[in-house]
Amino acid sequence: MAHNFDELVEKQRAADQAHHRVDELRHSYGPPSQEGGWSKRQTDTYETARRAWRDLAREARTAVTEYAKDSGKPRNEVETDVQQAVTHPAEGN
Repeated sequence: MAHNFDELVEKQRAADQAHHRVDELRHSYGPPSQEGGWSKRQTDTYETARRAWRDLAREARTAVTEYAKDSGKPRNEVETDVQQAVTHPAEGN
């Protein structure tokens, strides 16, 4: 599947947001090994968020790989360009 650069940036943003959500939950709930642990609801919520992050990150990596292959650019260069566009959107690419 062909991707354009803007799609790569949006996929990475979505993965980053999902990662942020996982971090927020972990911070909010505390460690699962704490006394009393997490409730079933907390565990389910965390696991759902973690799976979403994993799936979105995999989609972003796959899109970067396909884009790099189609464009003839090194994968790491495309990945760096995407990260820069995500963290510095005003600069663009």
